[in-house]
Amino acid sequence: MGSNGEIFTKIVLEIFKVSGLFNTEGDRMSEEFGLSSARWKIMGAIEKSDVRITVPEIGRAMGQSRQASQRIVDVMAKDGLIKFIDNPSHKRAKHVTLTGEGKRIYDLLDTKQALWAAEAATELTREELDITFNTIQKMAKYFDK
Repeated sequence: MGSNGEIFTKIVLEIFKVSGLFNTEGDRMSEEFGLSSARWKIMGAIEKSDVRITVPEIGRAMGQSRQASQRIVDVMAKDGLIKFIDNPSHKRAKHVTLTGEGKRIYDLLDTKQALWAAEAATELTREELDITFNTIQKMAKYFDK
């Protein structure tokens, strides 16, 4: 099958492919709400955080730059999906939270995504899912130094 480096490269290329496919699926699921995968991911980073989160923290959670996150966040704020809240720890880096409308849409998408995930998971065993999750998580930790 080749060296570990060769199979690792094949894994990376498959992850790139699957990432693109997931983005397409996310766009399809979120389009009825006027969203894209990128906007939905921002909402998820905000909603899944255990604490109030800033734009740089959203960028780190999503593996992208602060600038890329800021552009999307600014548009979403204009669209009334998120709002900025003063951050007592930092004058300029405000906390970002979902508005009532943003939360409503996120909850609808969360339900839709859960059904999609349950359907997609039928093609895999629990063992395959656990191994895949643990392996990808280990890879993420390695590169997130």
